Amino acid sequence: MQFDDLINSMTPEVYERLVQSVETGKWPDGNKLTEEQRENSLQLVMAYQAKFANSDEAYTVGPDGNIISKSKRELKDQFRTGNDTASIARFKLDN
Repeated sequence: MQFDDLINSMTPEVYERLVQSVETGKWPDGNKLTEEQRENSLQLVMAYQAKFANSDEAYTVGPDGNIISKSKRELKDQFRTGNDTASIARFKLDN
């Protein structure tokens, strides 16, 4: 199987499991990833994100394989215009 075919055949559920495995260093069944498995899984996660995921993260990988970074201003604007329900709490101080 070619690498692109593998990425195209991945489901969102498989992607999420790979992300969790890379983050924790363990497979969903609790077995530890080898260094090679972790590197390969990370590569798959990045390729999947580049092709399918529209992320609001500060750093992502674009479809061309280049890292996309958002400036501080872009991130502030994103959170300012974002959904207010994402806020934990808002307080107004009366003087």
